[in-house]
Amino acid sequence: MKLRSIELALPDPAAAATFMTEIWGMAPAETKAGANGDRLYLRGSGPFPYLVAFEKSEDEFVRSTTFVCTAEELEALKARIAASGWAASPTVSKDPGGGHGLLVELPEGTILRFLTDAAEVAPIAGRDLPVKLTHVVFNAADAEACGAAVEDVLGFRVSDRTKGMVFVRCSDSHHSTAFARAGFASLNHVAFEMEDMDAVMRGIGRLRDHALVPAWGPGRHGPGANVYAYFIAPFGPVIEFSTAVEKVPEDYKVGAPDDWTWPAGRIDHWGMSDKDFEGLRRAEERFRFRRDWEAGPL
Repeated sequence: MKLRSIELALPDPAAAATFMTEIWGMAPAETKAGANGDRLYLRGSGPFPYLVAFEKSEDEFVRSTTFVCTAEELEALKARIAASGWAASPTVSKDPGGGHGLLVELPEGTILRFLTDAAEVAPIAGRDLPVKLTHVVFNAADAEACGAAVEDVLGFRVSDRTKGMVFVRCSDSHHSTAFARAGFASLNHVAFEMEDMDAVMRGIGRLRDHALVPAWGPGRHGPGANVYAYFIAPFGPVIEFSTAVEKVPEDYKVGAPDDWTWPAGRIDHWGMSDKDFEGLRRAEERFRFRRDWEAGPL
């Protein structure tokens, strides 16, 4: 199974797309007409038809976070989700790449979409394009319960626990998502996988050229060991340049909070940058989840 894309609704999708293509560093994919205006799709250099979708809405919210899977994985998901009692519905994707599968609402309202038979596209050149999404992290009222739920029902695996997060994987990448111990449910941040550390650093420089400085970073995390730089996007959410996330084996030992502690004054391996706690917190509260579909039999 692979994390593929995130679909966001917001008041000015055109401005968001302009920032992401002209400053952040993405490529336009497709534009499709929607009920409220055009839906804009942006891609990276890798084989996924798009990584981010923007559609117009009076409110800002996360419509879905999409994973692609095999037909066998989808059938197993259907059985476990049906037994769980979670709200879910069959779906046929009208987004680039197509595919069919199901939408599911997690206990705290997070909306995930699982698709099979979704088409891929030819990679494109661009050393400063993201290759793919590294992870999408969610805030949670009860991060431990969310981690246990996606293990039991979705078949994901908890990789590590820290004082701040429960990290979860769906492949050999250390985490494709995580649940932050925030006390509320919302989008925490979206991380874009860059080709290498130089691409992350060039991204930081590119945003500085436009008077945008990191809200946190550059640095290197403990869990996952990825290099990072977080920014608060002008259109609202927290977005991250990331690279070199750790690949873990099936028997990876799940870390506990006491395994991930730092010397006084540090919150990552390098200890070279400050963190805008208040600014990040405000941004992390903005994009909530909304289910606009009816649950039905799978």
